[in-house]
Amino acid sequence: MNEQGRNQTIAGTGRIRTRAAVQMIRLIIQEMYEDKRYELRSLGKGGQYTESQKRYAFEVISEYGIRATTRILHLPRRTLQRWCRRNGVYVRRCPYWVYEWAERRRKKREFWARRGYC
Repeated sequence: MNEQGRNQTIAGTGRIRTRAAVQMIRLIIQEMYEDKRYELRSLGKGGQYTESQKRYAFEVISEYGIRATTRILHLPRRTLQRWCRRNGVYVRRCPYWVYEWAERRRKKREFWARRGYC
């Protein structure tokens, strides 16, 4: 197999990375998530969740959002939502960057629509 066959283009970036590099990045991210799970478990005493575990979950929620936090910490989404409601933690519906991305996407669509491509 030639060199091009082993490389793949990452969508939207214009960069070529080897599959091994992509797999390595995924493994690093997975390891980071495992560390976060370990940290959550180390804050508890077994049994019910402690306040320090809840505070840690709120930190992760503020960074990643509810749905991503459920995947990262392996906690039920409804549990996290209940904690947020009871503690008055406001969670945005989408991460901050989604609004900027949607605006750029809308402008691109308008641009190409004016030229007759959409």
